[in-house]
Amino acid sequence: MSRLVATFTDEAGLLAATRAARAAGVPIDDAYTPYAVHGLDEAMGLRRSRLTWVCFAAGITGATVALGFQLWTSVVSWPLNVGGKPFASVPAFIPVTFELTVLSAALVSAATFLLRSHLGPGRRVVPLPRVTDDRFTLVLGDGGESARRLMREAGAEEIQSTGGGTS
Repeated sequence: MSRLVATFTDEAGLLAATRAARAAGVPIDDAYTPYAVHGLDEAMGLRRSRLTWVCFAAGITGATVALGFQLWTSVVSWPLNVGGKPFASVPAFIPVTFELTVLSAALVSAATFLLRSHLGPGRRVVPLPRVTDDRFTLVLGDGGESARRLMREAGAEEIQSTGGGTS
C-alpha cells in the first residue's frame, strides 16, 4: 500500500486538507507540523490522550512509595528518639515526597510516550526535511488518484507518493 505525503505552506491549508480527507473517507496516517496547530487533533478525529492519567497514576504511586518508605524507616525499622519528637514527623517528609512524586510522574510519562509512539533509537519519523522548519505535512494511507486530486484542491504545494514520483 502506498502512502501519500502532501506538503502545505500554512496551517489553514493543512486543516482544510485534513477535514476534506476525513470527510472523503481517506485514511489519515499522520500530520507533521513545526509547531502545535490548534484543532488538528479534532480534524484528524483523534481521541483525547490517556497520557495525563498515566502521569497522575505515576505521581500518586511515587508519593505513596515515598511516604510509605519514610514512615516505615522512621517508625518501624529504625525508630530514633531525638529530643522527644514523634517518630512519624510527616512535615519533614514533604520535600522528599514532593520530589519523588514529580520525578516518577515525569519519567513514567516520558517512557510511556516514547514506547507508545514507537520512537526508539534509529527511527526516522519525519518524511520530508523541511517539515520541522516551515512546512506542514499530511500523510495519507491511501495514495490513489482521488486522494491526490483532493490534496491538489486543498492547496497542497507538493504531493509525493512513498513509492515514487512527485506531482
